[in-house]
Amino acid sequence: MRMSHMFLRTLREAPSGADSKGYEYLLRAGFISQLGTGIFSLLPFGKRSSEKIKKILREEMERIGGEEIEMPVVNPADIWKETGRYYSIDKEMARFKDRMNRDMVLAMTHEEAVTALARGIIDSYKKLPLLVYQIQTKFRDDPRPRAGLIRVREFSMKDAYSFDRDQEGLEKVYKDNYKAYFRIFSRTGLPVIVVASDSGMMGGKIAHEYMYLSPIGEDTIIICPECGYTANRQVARFKKELVKEEMKPLEKVKTPDAKTIDDLCTFLSISKEQTCKAVFMVGTFFNEETKEEEEKLIAAFIRGDMDVEESKLSNVTRASEIRPAHEEEIREYGMVPGFASAIGAHGDFVLVVDESVAGSSNLVAGANEEGYHYLNTNYGRDFSGGIVADIASARAGYKCPVCGKELTSSKGVEVGNIFQLGTRYSDAMGATFQDEDGKEKPLVMGCYGIGVGRLLACLAEEYNDENGLSLPITVAPYQVHLVSLVKDQQIADDIYQKLIERGIEVLYDDRKESPGVKFADADLIGLPIRITIGNRGLKEGKVEVKLRGTGEVTSYAIEDIADEVLREIEKETKKIEDNIFEG
Repeated sequence: MRMSHMFLRTLREAPSGADSKGYEYLLRAGFISQLGTGIFSLLPFGKRSSEKIKKILREEMERIGGEEIEMPVVNPADIWKETGRYYSIDKEMARFKDRMNRDMVLAMTHEEAVTALARGIIDSYKKLPLLVYQIQTKFRDDPRPRAGLIRVREFSMKDAYSFDRDQEGLEKVYKDNYKAYFRIFSRTGLPVIVVASDSGMMGGKIAHEYMYLSPIGEDTIIICPECGYTANRQVARFKKELVKEEMKPLEKVKTPDAKTIDDLCTFLSISKEQTCKAVFMVGTFFNEETKEEEEKLIAAFIRGDMDVEESKLSNVTRASEIRPAHEEEIREYGMVPGFASAIGAHGDFVLVVDESVAGSSNLVAGANEEGYHYLNTNYGRDFSGGIVADIASARAGYKCPVCGKELTSSKGVEVGNIFQLGTRYSDAMGATFQDEDGKEKPLVMGCYGIGVGRLLACLAEEYNDENGLSLPITVAPYQVHLVSLVKDQQIADDIYQKLIERGIEVLYDDRKESPGVKFADADLIGLPIRITIGNRGLKEGKVEVKLRGTGEVTSYAIEDIADEVLREIEKETKKIEDNIFEG
């Protein structure tokens, strides 16, 4: 491709709003252009890189038996109502009515659509197992788009769906996808780790995320350097040191102005581990009887040295959304903010007790009276019931739940996820098959997603320097950047044609620009191999070849340039292939 004819404009300065280096370079190098908040156009470079990523995705999905399909972005809302997600997903889902006044949605994922397909196609165990996938547009009305393609509203995703007879079959295909994902990320050159994760709105019991560790990430990853335990903080566990002792009599004491755990500990000269903290949220729940959403107070109690992880709290209560409670909402149930506990509380609220409270003795908790606390509260004696679960937020410095060593943490970007859905969707939508014993059984499902744009964005974050991008050869828009600095354009044209004839992907800078501009753009775009045709080299019958990744420069005879470049391409490709990892 000749740059003089390209739909391209490079930028010398970072545009306002470019909040990460990779995003800045994708904009400046002309890979993407912002159309609206969280909505981007892919320009020729971005489109070519995305297509290379998609090619890798297709090859690896088909390698494990996946068949490509394509489902509509616009879905009838009825299928989402069957699973209840039409009601449980809030404003992130774009809803509208068609001209016949029927409810419609823009798909943010395709579990409902693929289950509707499966119940019309899969009728017998003889057709199982099956794995289908698509690379399709999604729309999610994200309230906080950021970092370019990292967090957007419209995006392209590879989503795959598996159908099996039983859990054993699901576990096998889950393992196949688990390995395939490592191969995909290895082939693109992106370093990732896999972590246990929250299944969230997808449902199911087992889920893993593939994380690119980076300061720009919004997820916090909890890691044990000793045994390798890793999990998203949303689900991460840690070893809780519980103190069990003989129960002491409940005693009410005056604690003026001690509304916080810190104030309470200072006033009573105790440690945070000896206290019980109250956290109040309001959850949104779907009422199966009325088919409407309703709000309920959630009163969560955790030891004072810990914090509540909201994702865990949402999961154990099955709330579709939670928000902080207002003071009047708390007092309605007989609890006093700053001096609250479950002792003496009344009414229909959701009580959640962390294991740290249920398993500890003689904690100091609020007396539900202004200026007073109870000494020696004990779950099971002084208050009981509710949900007892792990709702604590893990953090660096806590003890690993596996080996007991100290945990660390890192920020990360989720670039892929896999879920064991089980029968969550097939039960709801009546997707069954006739098994070998003649009985109708629900399909056992899994789903597996990778965001194409987000993967490209993470590669841009990983592969850049002070001058621009330096994408791996497997995903770079072109393999070679040919820069002509000579007046005799025919010489450069001949070399360009020779490279094209050998099947080499070439970006040819034939513009009437200064050498400085051409070199700056070459570094900014960052193709793996740069060929420079200069007047000095031509006198000796040579051209210069520079590797973007290492800066290594070599001169080759003009007649040998195609062979030498092919060898360099092979070397760059082998660097990626030698590091393919299957987990």
